[in-house]
Amino acid sequence: MNGSEPLLRDISVTLNPDTPEWPGDTPFSCGWASLIGAGASVNVSSFTSSPHVGTHADAPLHVREGWSGSHELSLDAFFGPAIVVDVSNFEKEISIEDLEKIQSLPFVERLLLRTGKTIAAGAFPESWPTLSESCVRTLLGRGLKLLGVDAPSVDPRDSKNLPVHNMIFLGNGAILENLDLRRVTPT
Repeated sequence: MNGSEPLLRDISVTLNPDTPEWPGDTPFSCGWASLIGAGASVNVSSFTSSPHVGTHADAPLHVREGWSGSHELSLDAFFGPAIVVDVSNFEKEISIEDLEKIQSLPFVERLLLRTGKTIAAGAFPESWPTLSESCVRTLLGRGLKLLGVDAPSVDPRDSKNLPVHNMIFLGNGAILENLDLRRVTPT
């Protein structure tokens, strides 16, 4: 970051009824459980949603029974300087060599990938680029604690075995998905 950019930046997608959900998930909706105007003593809102609508952290339990849940995630991985890399020119799998043509990564704790395939643009994308398993393995060996993407997943849309999720979690890393990186300058 240069000196004119803020140290902290909100990179979350705002939730509203138009926020695209993963196909088949419960969409976000909100309303009122009680209203003072209707005679209640307080105004109380209510909402329903899949936890995967909008920006979210995946927990290991998301991909494997018996692994830790969201309440057990260490906040350490989610707070601190991050490297933002624009990979929007890629269509599918990205190797470590591809990534290093854009940004040298001898040591990286937090990596955010701007794929350009974000729900923040108002539609659920058909596909998005992802890191190869060997790329993820190399990054974990270089200190990776957090992989964040503006896409709906760190794995391909049609993946059933979720290799990147599993590899990150086996390496004690964390995952953020559906980020809004449109106004963040790559580092």
